Order: sequence, then structure tokens, then C-alpha cells
Amino acid sequence: MYRARIIPCLLISGNGLVKTRKFKDPVYIGDPVNAMRIFSEKEVDEIVVLDIDASRQHQEPNYELIAEMAGEAFMPLAYGGGIRTLDQVRKLIRSGIEKVVINTAATESTDLIRAVADIYGNQAVVGAVDVKKTLFGGYRIVTKSATVDTGLDLYAHIQQLIAAGVGEIFINSVDRDGMMEGYEIPLIRSVTQKVNVPVVACGGAGTVEHLSRGVNEGGASAVAAGSMFVFYGKHRAVLINYPKNVNL
Repeated sequence: MYRARIIPCLLISGNGLVKTRKFKDPVYIGDPVNAMRIFSEKEVDEIVVLDIDASRQHQEPNYELIAEMAGEAFMPLAYGGGIRTLDQVRKLIRSGIEKVVINTAATESTDLIRAVADIYGNQAVVGAVDVKKTLFGGYRIVTKSATVDTGLDLYAHIQQLIAAGVGEIFINSVDRDGMMEGYEIPLIRSVTQKVNVPVVACGGAGTVEHLSRGVNEGGASAVAAGSMFVFYGKHRAVLINYPKNVNL
């Protein structure tokens, strides 16, 4: 029977694992390679790793760290951050990455997505969109850790990503990031109702109920979370965890 994927989303800064709130104030959590080892032992469905510095600081992906993390991963592994060229994608795939997550570069051109999809297949490329709510209840696309407003129309941009060949859409709410108060359900639903590819919801999950709402009310094919899987309790003590045998 089909079960929606539950995906830990790990943020890396430098060589460390961090967690943010609303894309700001990264807090050091620990060693990302060790976290990957623990998640592998917990048999998670999939993992997304995002480098929060690479695009903003115009850096290359940290191939050495990525290869170390991939070496501990016994599940599908996706990586995003600083990806701008096909050569970078080739290096990432050789490092053990199954999917590349393309965000900032795709707001400027979808050529890279087309090239990756042509060579590696649609399943190997994820179109990521970071979204902030406007004062009037609409949505705007931001990039580079939410420091740049692209001015792009959310739904038109997503359709362009799909037309270029992405296998799924990763939609991340900046306003909900790290708050553990639940997903931005209207945002998720507004996207899933307009597309014919899987949508991964991210930003805000703090409980299994939140994950369930992302699927059942938002229509997401998969749900991703960060804080929920690295913190425990109201004091946010660091503890790598993952729900077992949960059918959303």
C-alpha cells in the first residue's frame, strides 16, 4: 500500500549540521556525518541535505563532506545548495547523490534543469521553491536564504520548472521554518491542486499530526521536516529521532 514519504531535511553550514528559524540564526546541532549514520540506522525513507551558505556566498558544493555523508546513507539522498552547472551535478552524482535540488539557479534559467533531466532522468532533479507570505496574503519566491526577492509569480515559476523536467517540487515556507507549528497548508494545497508531479511539503512540522495534515489536507506526496527530527521537548534538546511505522 502507498505510504507518503517522511523526509528529514538537514541543513549544513560549513562542516556543521545546523537548524534555523525563518531561515535565520542557524544553531549548531552537531556533526552531519554522524547524523546521517543515525538516520540510516533508523531506516528513514529519504533525506534531503541543503547547504544554506553555498548559493548566498557563491560557493561550490562541499564535495568532500557530501561524499562522507553519502557513504553513510542507506536511503535515497538528495542535495541542494550552490548548484549552477552540469559539471557540479556530475560530481554530486558520482559522490553518491541520487537527486539534485535546484533552487536559485532555476529562478534565472531552467536550462540546467533541462540538461539534468535529459541526462539523468526527471527523477534525478527536484525543483525547490522558498516562499514567503506577503502582507496581503499572497506568496513571493525568495532565494539565497530568503535575502533576495525574485519577483517571480509562484505558480508560473512552478509550471516552468515542471515543463523543464523536474520530477518533483519541494515547497518550503520561510515563515514556518523551524517554528514547529505546522505547515502552511493553504500554500501547499494551492500548489498541489495545480501540478501533476509529486510535491514535497517543508517548513513548520513539529508533530506527526502536522505531517499527516500536510498529506491529507495539503495534498503533498511527501512531507519533510528539520526541527522535528533533531530536537526533542519544549526546550529543544538535540536528539536525532524519527517516527516509526507511521501511516499518514
